[in-house]
Amino acid sequence: MAVGVIIALVFLTPYLIMLVGSLKTRPEILRVPPRYFPQDGLQWGNYASMWSTPETPLPFNLISTLIISIFATLLVLLVATPAAYYTARFRFPGKIAFLFLVIVTQMLQPAVLTAGLFRQMLVLDINDTWLAMILINAAFNLSFALWIMHSFFAGIPKEIDEAAQLDGAGRLKVLFTVNLPLVWPGIVTAIIFTFVSSWNEFAASLVIMSTAENQPLSVALTKFIGQYATSWQYVFGISIVAIIPVIILFALIEKRLIGGLTAGAVK
Repeated sequence: MAVGVIIALVFLTPYLIMLVGSLKTRPEILRVPPRYFPQDGLQWGNYASMWSTPETPLPFNLISTLIISIFATLLVLLVATPAAYYTARFRFPGKIAFLFLVIVTQMLQPAVLTAGLFRQMLVLDINDTWLAMILINAAFNLSFALWIMHSFFAGIPKEIDEAAQLDGAGRLKVLFTVNLPLVWPGIVTAIIFTFVSSWNEFAASLVIMSTAENQPLSVALTKFIGQYATSWQYVFGISIVAIIPVIILFALIEKRLIGGLTAGAVK
């Protein structure tokens, strides 16, 4: 028990420091020697004032981040689910090479390809749009989602599909009514990985998104860090706010994950 508490404190300490820092005034944050707890009272007004600062329109940045992350995740699921099912269930020429190519693309990151991505978005005439970042985030997370879901589909005995087909079920019905309930853990893993990765993406967004209102929170956060002064109370406050949707996602999806694991065990 004691070891668990210590480990929890180690992981939670950075977030507690951010939370406390977001409730301080800027002079108090920069005070030397530092004081870990606010001496001038809790500055809850920081959370209200940061939404109307001149540095960046934070409400639009939050909306932009939500739209990009949600639709990138949906696009990944829409493409990866049937692709993973097909690669797990059927043989086709070049299957091994295809799967190898998929995993190789996971080694590439947006930071390495920003110049090429910027040029490509210009050619497609979607530069500085949500669509551009949805496609980029989906592309860079698709390989992981496909691989993880492929392994789950491959672990389901083919006899289950054959039994369902003998009862008159078509391929789509077998996929959605028989296989998907058994691979919920894989789907949940893909959702979490894609959403968090899209939520935290920075390099491509910094290059592609030039309009302040379209930029995600990861880029907007840098507007508060200047060459000569940094509004640390807002940096901490925005960081805390940015964590909340991820926590909500985990809370909403936890039951699905446990339910998927149980269904797989029973089947």
